[in-house]
Amino acid sequence: MKHAIAALALTLAATPALADDDIINVEATGSVAEVADRLVAAIEGAGATVFARVDHAGGAESAGMELAPMELVIFGNPTLGTPAIQSSPMAGLVLPMKVLVWEDAQGAVKLSYEDPEEMLDEVGVDDDLEVIVQMEGALKKLTGAAAGG
Repeated sequence: MKHAIAALALTLAATPALADDDIINVEATGSVAEVADRLVAAIEGAGATVFARVDHAGGAESAGMELAPMELVIFGNPTLGTPAIQSSPMAGLVLPMKVLVWEDAQGAVKLSYEDPEEMLDEVGVDDDLEVIVQMEGALKKLTGAAAGG
């Protein structure tokens, strides 16, 4: 019985970490602004469109609150996004793509994004859709270029 309780406790303790499995984190060099600038340049250099760059820390500051440096870059490419939305219109809820550039409590800068296969699976996009592999490759390439170092 003690072993069963211990196993249950370990399982429950590990459960929140499972949700993070869908998030891919890439270590970066430079400030959040520098890394976000490199990400935008890589996206535009690849022929995709940057739709927005959201300064979460700036927004918090304007409300009299504080956040560590953090920017969300929202971007897309209709050649990749349209087939996913054709497969399931609900893909329009999770597209365009998003990458969060943020500074953790230790001062390390990271780029984080949701795994496209997992994200699109949640909204009913066919797992065999070729553009999912292309999205995964593009995100890996873009965040790698932005990470520097």
